[in-house]
Amino acid sequence: MSGCSLCSGCSYPIIWQTINFRVVLINDHAYPGYCRIESIAHIKEMTDLTDALQKECLQLLLNIEKGLRKLLAPDKINLASLGNKTPHLHWHIIPRYKDDNHFPGAIWSAPKKNNSTEFNQKEERDFISKMKVFLSQ
Repeated sequence: MSGCSLCSGCSYPIIWQTINFRVVLINDHAYPGYCRIESIAHIKEMTDLTDALQKECLQLLLNIEKGLRKLLAPDKINLASLGNKTPHLHWHIIPRYKDDNHFPGAIWSAPKKNNSTEFNQKEERDFISKMKVFLSQ
């Protein structure tokens, strides 16, 4: 769809992709391991998906959460499907820590600190490789 940032391609490293969804690594400087599931088709809401696609999306979401918990041991995982600015189905999967920049608030709130812990290139490659194991389940 013209003007949709998610329809125009992906600027983040792709961890996993099917014909219906892609999983990307946002790797925000304050939230290493921050992933996003994006619908390939321009779909607005979960209920616009068929039952089978809903299950596929939710299974990806659960597998990402499982992988993040195993690989990074965060204090909490935040799941968000907002889409107010970008009305294209996508889910944010964000590992959270008690000492992160916004805890206990949402990552979109005013920061309380200014930590920077982004993965370096090797850590990013290793993380993507390990996450593929969880996404192939």
